[in-house]
Amino acid sequence: MNQGKDRSVKTSDESFSIFECAPVFIATGISAFTLRELIESLRIVHPGSIQHHFWGRLLRPVIDEPEYSNDFAAWAGRELGDKVLAERLSVIYPTDYIDVEEFRLGIIDIIEDHLDEDLISHTATARQPFHFLRSQLVVFDTGTRIRDFSELADAVKGMSEGSIFYHFVEARNRTGKRCDDFSAWLESCAADYHQVCAELTAIDPYFSSLGQIRDRLENLFSQGWEQI
Repeated sequence: MNQGKDRSVKTSDESFSIFECAPVFIATGISAFTLRELIESLRIVHPGSIQHHFWGRLLRPVIDEPEYSNDFAAWAGRELGDKVLAERLSVIYPTDYIDVEEFRLGIIDIIEDHLDEDLISHTATARQPFHFLRSQLVVFDTGTRIRDFSELADAVKGMSEGSIFYHFVEARNRTGKRCDDFSAWLESCAADYHQVCAELTAIDPYFSSLGQIRDRLENLFSQGWEQI
């Protein structure tokens, strides 16, 4: 730490406003018993439903560590007994795709390839159908404002999981640059936070819990402040 250096670094003319969010689950009326029905449903379902079945798990309370990383994989494994497809669907990275429409096609391609390879999967019928849901986020302002980079670590430590989801996960679909809100705010600052932003971008939220993401953000902002 540099002694005598001005540690009061105002980061932006605009404060960072902390928001909270909570999901409201909405039934789409679309369901599927077979893989062929699942494909046809995937072609027409609201894009928000696809996002929900991959990201919604982060906001759902869980008791045990889930075996699969998304709802489609869990259904294939649990209801169809198709462990091979479940594993293939479980390793899909939503962040590898440009947008949800490309992601939609990627999921369909994986299922169609599986049908081509496994004739038994054509006749497999689930014990329980896959019900397509989507979620609408209810967002509200907590009233908390951050004006200085030095406040970020403590602020993140006190954030709820809903706030972490809104600012770090949902922001990537909401913002024009497809980045988290922290990066967008820091990039608007007069000070140079390029390294911090690069480390933020490197955090993949898909295979982490919101609590784990919060811990990583707190550590990153604490270390970044010590290096100023």
